[in-house]
Amino acid sequence: MNPAMESYLWNADTVMAATGGQVSGDWHDWHAVGVSIDSRSVRPGDLFVAIKGPKFDGHDFACAALKAGASAVVIDHIPDGPGALAPEAPVLEVKDATQALEKLGIAARTKAQARIIAVTGSVGKTGTKEALRFVLEDQGPTTATQGSLNNHWGVPLSLARLPADDLYGVFEIGMNHAGEITPLSKMVRPHVCIITNVEDVHSAHFKSTEDIADAKAEIFSGMEPGGIAILNRDNAQYDRLCRAAEKAGVETVIGFGAHPQAQARLLETTTDCEGSAIKAVLGGTEYEYRIGVPGAHWVMNSLAVLAAVDALGADIGMAARALANMVGLKGRGQRHTVEGLGGTFVVIDESYNASPVSVKAALEVLGGMNPGGGGRRVAVLGDMLELGAQTEKHHAALVATLIEQKINLVFTAGQYMGALWDVLPKSMRGGSSTTSAGLLPKVKAMVRAGDVIVVKGSAGSNMSPIIEGLLDLGNPCGADPDTHKHVANG
Repeated sequence: MNPAMESYLWNADTVMAATGGQVSGDWHDWHAVGVSIDSRSVRPGDLFVAIKGPKFDGHDFACAALKAGASAVVIDHIPDGPGALAPEAPVLEVKDATQALEKLGIAARTKAQARIIAVTGSVGKTGTKEALRFVLEDQGPTTATQGSLNNHWGVPLSLARLPADDLYGVFEIGMNHAGEITPLSKMVRPHVCIITNVEDVHSAHFKSTEDIADAKAEIFSGMEPGGIAILNRDNAQYDRLCRAAEKAGVETVIGFGAHPQAQARLLETTTDCEGSAIKAVLGGTEYEYRIGVPGAHWVMNSLAVLAAVDALGADIGMAARALANMVGLKGRGQRHTVEGLGGTFVVIDESYNASPVSVKAALEVLGGMNPGGGGRRVAVLGDMLELGAQTEKHHAALVATLIEQKINLVFTAGQYMGALWDVLPKSMRGGSSTTSAGLLPKVKAMVRAGDVIVVKGSAGSNMSPIIEGLLDLGNPCGADPDTHKHVANG
């Protein structure tokens, strides 16, 4: 179908009205069905906004975006060289392309009829966001942040993709430093917000966990009047967050967790290698439901999700039933059953990111797995980054969880994982290297039928090639197909 014939997000007039700037070329005869800042993922009918980042300048790829089918491009200077544009190219030139993207996001939020929810937290925000998308899209048109586009580019980009008539919008907001969430929250203007937890993550940029809590609490600054905050009642920073919410004028706070005073309260749970059966009380009503993703952390995430569904005015019972159908997302818990080596082995892909809390959660899931005959529980771990002065201490401390969860073999990649390797019992040492590329041959050489292998590390430790290398050992016969709905763990 011609993109111009589809329902569209933007046309020439609405983009001009939102951003200002001067037009040239065949500017007036187009519609945009999407918005992109990455020429590699441009789809026919997208509006391409040429953002200048620390490594690449989108202006160099404006021509490529048009060739890929972009309806028009937004630029703040005329590119030359390989990115040069033809005179007839549909162009809007603005003073600053990044500011133009922000204006598009703000304009889309102003037009939106949706009930808006924002999600942040030290760990679990992407998974919680994805679970909300998963359960809400069955109840009405829903737009959610794609992947982890949660920074000063990703948030306005996600907002710019929000159709005016959607019923729900779910947006993830992240940060590495104090002061980053405030402007993003004021863009999103949520009716409901979730702070999944506050942990000692990104501690390289903060003096204390309390400072991290204060930075997360910035999400309250943009909340709509009558907004509802959903907070982890079991977290040590709960009271501090409550005070911040009250100071920001938030009228209602809902706690979730096992705490006896939590309004969304866990009563019972039984976790197995495929998921968890849960009994919980929410708003005075008892619910029994199942999550199709294993791990105690997912039990807690589900309470936040259902509390948010209720706060949005959606059907909590329908959402609870939907949770049973969740599966893992690439890099965040996706499970592959690989046929090869005279049998099958399981690879759990947790390669997207890592922190002490999320690594512990992944190892607990691995500890709950039952390897096949002759198989072992194997952990392949890359460096955890942005932990500051306590980096080596955090890495070495993982040994306690590895022993507790009866992990048979451990492989480590990176500079900081050396601290863990040094304290590992010799019987658990599978192999180590300073890089994931150097570790991959050692991991592939040890795999045997029946093994269950989890691969986890911060994005900068580049663990995804190990996943690819393991899958190359056979034919994935039980991987989550792309056509399934997915949910993240991150």
